[in-house]
Amino acid sequence: MSVTFAPSSENTIPLYVLAADEVEAFLASQPERVKTWVNAVGFSGALGAAVAVPSDDGGIAMALAGYGSKDQRRRGRFHLAAAATKLPEGTYRIVSGVPSDDMAEEALGWLLQSYRFDRYKASPALKASLVAPDNVDAQRIEIIAAGEKLARDLINTPAGDMGPDALEAAARDLAQQHDAQFNVVSGDALLAQNFPMIHAVGRASDEAPRLLGMTWGGKGLKLTLVGKGVCFDTGGLNIKPGSSMGLMKKDMGGSANVLGLAHMIMSLGLEVQLRVLIPAVENAIDGSAFRPQDVLTARNGMTVEINNTDAEGRLVLADALAFGAEGAPDLMISMATLTGAARVAVGPDLAPFYADDAFAAGLSKAAAKVADPVWRMPFHAPYERMIEPEIADLDNAPAGGFAGSITAALFLRRFAGNTRYAHFDIYGWQPTALPGRPKGGVGQGIRALLEALPQLLDG
Repeated sequence: MSVTFAPSSENTIPLYVLAADEVEAFLASQPERVKTWVNAVGFSGALGAAVAVPSDDGGIAMALAGYGSKDQRRRGRFHLAAAATKLPEGTYRIVSGVPSDDMAEEALGWLLQSYRFDRYKASPALKASLVAPDNVDAQRIEIIAAGEKLARDLINTPAGDMGPDALEAAARDLAQQHDAQFNVVSGDALLAQNFPMIHAVGRASDEAPRLLGMTWGGKGLKLTLVGKGVCFDTGGLNIKPGSSMGLMKKDMGGSANVLGLAHMIMSLGLEVQLRVLIPAVENAIDGSAFRPQDVLTARNGMTVEINNTDAEGRLVLADALAFGAEGAPDLMISMATLTGAARVAVGPDLAPFYADDAFAAGLSKAAAKVADPVWRMPFHAPYERMIEPEIADLDNAPAGGFAGSITAALFLRRFAGNTRYAHFDIYGWQPTALPGRPKGGVGQGIRALLEALPQLLDG
């Protein structure tokens, strides 16, 4: 996948983007041959439609992309990405028709449409490339596309090739790319250095559990990103049914998103002191697996009753969050494919998040600007009692089935100490192909966070 715009040349093909109600007026200004061709192929400006108009010498004189109606565009994003798939091979330049406020989104969508996960099977490349439009920050868009590609590649890779060892290698490669410091605490060293819940969750796997750490930047406010890195989740002794286990290669989607965002931050040279923490484990089953009704003691000294070994993500995040809080960051953010309850609440397209009022307002505004939808969920204090069992400080899987995403977020907040904290309960997966988003792993919330970070850190 190319994550760069095409260079401009004399052979660049002009692309006119036309809403459905603009086609007639546009054709009236064109030579009769253009009008005849466009009418003959039935181009009406429908959203995502495209047509190439031939030149007298058999080349392409121009291309038209349909932009539908404003109401249709509100129901989706990356509309030109759909048109790009219908254009013949060539390098295109947008001449007119895209509102200036939407140009960066459409340009990014075109780059994202070219994504292919071809590690195991070749896939035809997108034939149509795009010259960077005028008045957009082309370098920033390319960096964002590269960060999204990283997140998608990591999620899409099956667990057989993306276990804790491979996730560590990917994080280490990213650190080396950006001259960041990198360290790992692995295996029994987790116990010696007081990461007991990371160890408990991952100790049954053939690949040792570990905590990956990356630090970058010496100036600015302190930002800590924590990503769930459960590389495969069998459910542990509370084993999942086969139908629920089928997508568990994506259970490290939180770590993939965090690494994608970290790439964006470091590539753009943002003035922050960045720290990335990823508990990387496989929740496997053997005689050493942790059990229902076990009581674990977390890094911060809190005890946790295990009422479901399939609620393991919050356990490994808890140790990482407690460790992150010890560094007194100005802002700490966790991202995790944590609960099915979040999917029931908002579906696969929205990234639910928990945060304070100022964070929520800033993020929501940024999300709308960059077409990366999020939805605020409540840290509802009255539900705290639901995560407090009789024999331990906390319950990792409250009975009853109510408010599963909220109780998980409240559980995690107990380990963030006094740090300003936000949590994202993402899905990390595109179940059906849409413009700019093929079926498979996907970034969620990271573009919104990147856009909002300056304000969020100041707030």
